[in-house]
Amino acid sequence: MPESAAEVTAAGIARLAGVGRAAVSNWRRRHADFPKPVGGTETSPSFALADVEDWLRAQGKLAEVPLRERVWQQVAGHPSGAVTGLVHAGCVLLLVHDRAAAWPALAAAPDDRLGELLPVPLEETLTERFGVERAVRTPSPRELAGSVPLVRAVAELAAETGPREAFEFLLGRHLDANPRQYTLTPPGPAALMAALAGPAATVLDPACGTGALLGTAAAAAAGSTGSAATAPGSVPAAGPGVTALHGQDADPDLAALTALRLALATDATGPRRVDVRVLAGDTLRADAFPALTADAVLCHPPFNERNWGHDELAYDPRWEYGFPARTESELAWVQHALARLRPGGTAVLLMPPAAASRRSGRRVRADLLRRGALRAVVALPAGAAPPYGIPLHLWVLRKPVPGERPPGELLLVDTAHETAAGAGVPGSGSGRDRLDWPAVESAVLGAWRPFDRDGTLPETPGESRSVAVVELLDDDVDLAPARHLPPPAAAEGAAQLAGVRERLTETLRRTRELTPPPAAEPGAAPGVRMTATTVGELARAGALTLRAGGTGTAPAGPAAQAPVRVLTDTDVLAGHAPSGTLPEAPPEGPAEEPVLLAAGDVVVPVLGGGSVARVVDAATAGAALGRNVHLLRPDPAALDPWFLAGFLRATANSRQASSYASTATRLDVRRLQLPRLPLNEQRRYGDRFRALAEFEEALRLAGRLGEQLVQGMYDGLADGTVAP
Repeated sequence: MPESAAEVTAAGIARLAGVGRAAVSNWRRRHADFPKPVGGTETSPSFALADVEDWLRAQGKLAEVPLRERVWQQVAGHPSGAVTGLVHAGCVLLLVHDRAAAWPALAAAPDDRLGELLPVPLEETLTERFGVERAVRTPSPRELAGSVPLVRAVAELAAETGPREAFEFLLGRHLDANPRQYTLTPPGPAALMAALAGPAATVLDPACGTGALLGTAAAAAAGSTGSAATAPGSVPAAGPGVTALHGQDADPDLAALTALRLALATDATGPRRVDVRVLAGDTLRADAFPALTADAVLCHPPFNERNWGHDELAYDPRWEYGFPARTESELAWVQHALARLRPGGTAVLLMPPAAASRRSGRRVRADLLRRGALRAVVALPAGAAPPYGIPLHLWVLRKPVPGERPPGELLLVDTAHETAAGAGVPGSGSGRDRLDWPAVESAVLGAWRPFDRDGTLPETPGESRSVAVVELLDDDVDLAPARHLPPPAAAEGAAQLAGVRERLTETLRRTRELTPPPAAEPGAAPGVRMTATTVGELARAGALTLRAGGTGTAPAGPAAQAPVRVLTDTDVLAGHAPSGTLPEAPPEGPAEEPVLLAAGDVVVPVLGGGSVARVVDAATAGAALGRNVHLLRPDPAALDPWFLAGFLRATANSRQASSYASTATRLDVRRLQLPRLPLNEQRRYGDRFRALAEFEEALRLAGRLGEQLVQGMYDGLADGTVAP
């Protein structure tokens, strides 16, 4: 095997063949001619990609694999690394994109000759798109020698899907495979930032990363943000509203990938031409665009950097609003953005919440306010963007126009409450999966646009307020929105609390009615003498169907319909409505059918060691079964669902069916027991279990209403809406 041959792991082989990892392990054991490992480790070996493809083709297992899956394996297994493979692929895709007529003649050359011919047309294409000084270096013939099979394959893929779509797929796969290596700006926040900045012909991102903000700004200017044709996370195609995109990143590889990505999403000639200028380098120490005056700056800067150049940049002219402290790197990025704007231009930066209140930055914040450069601070919900555990802020800034009077108010918006239904209880998904992002976007733009037009905004308690700058210029200059907004309770007042009290009173009355009657005398219940069976035995006999959840996906693209709710294990434990959503199916594969719930099903969480079982009602029917939840669907002619759920909840029952083989206690549902009883006797037990479930739900509701009433009284007494 040549030293430059691409390699692929067992996971990659599984993707190529469209099977699971276990199937690859079986092939290795059962087939003596399966390719031998050529690298990797004993636990994670790698194989020669060419040998694997030959073996799969001979076995008839490669014919149905999508072309782009094979191209991705060539990128991932590139002898010089996946990033080099992506850059070489991007260069050729740009050549195909800009000079489609030149590729057929090049493709006709043999492999050894193609590697020698490519550098000249690549150099011409890259220079025309990026100029002489650029982030993308033209690969030499020697460097291209190991990329020739990839080059041919990626050109074939471009003919099938288009050059831009081919690169978006390959780059997306690389980012997904290395989630900790890159800090990505999600599409929602990127689109919101572009909307806050408004239309712009020249846009700069001084920490451009993967180019999401620049691409989204270009699409927003063209009025095409959110197009259905744009895959999630991809850079939308730019339109005529933008004429120049400028980006800089400290990572040379990332700068090269971003330059190619943006170039493939834009036109090179004609009235829709967009100039793409992306350079590598440390923006604060070595600004690549010192003379630029952009219409808009969008930036998701690195947070909490101590080594940002504090010592060597003390006299830099960019610190017009004060020299940032060593611990205030984010305020250095803010002032860099302002320095690169034209007068009246807008900058939007994603900021950590601490930047709004740290004492070390109060002088810079105060000067930004006095001179009217800071126009709005928006608090986003936790989960909006990485780091996902922190509720980040958006700062909207505008470069003062000489001679104009500074505005007298600052807009403060808090969207921390904009979460999806059920988000108050942690579920199987992360906080970012539980955001009601359209509500966030609507609240922010609904406050910003009238404020930007009028310079002031009527107060919306708990959500938005325009504050006089003079009110903020105290010893702290604390700009955290929540600290300056009246709570929502101030608008709802005592009337809402009266309604909560009425609901609580009614719930407590019902709870009293539902309180179980006294138990019978000891020994009267025959439970210990009843013959028992197990869930596993009942499943084998056909008395019930047992299914595990968590394997479904939602269809993508045109096939997508209304989102399917998912009943998570936390929903079952807390007694809440389904709060999860199905993951979207990969574009190259079909959607996997989820397990859908029906009324009368019994659901059981399998992690945590508790004794919980829930009968699905009509309101929950139609939802999908989530991870770590098992479904038991009883045959109504053999089993009563309430009887089944009631006995499954017995503490002794779940204890004997629990496994302690790992750090998490897991319930073996098949080992759960229940007595053998005729159906009419089951229904007697079922009626009692149903009454207990109603009592339990009433207690839960009373607890929630009681907490709401108590907190509302505290808040009302504190803010004056409730008299003592």
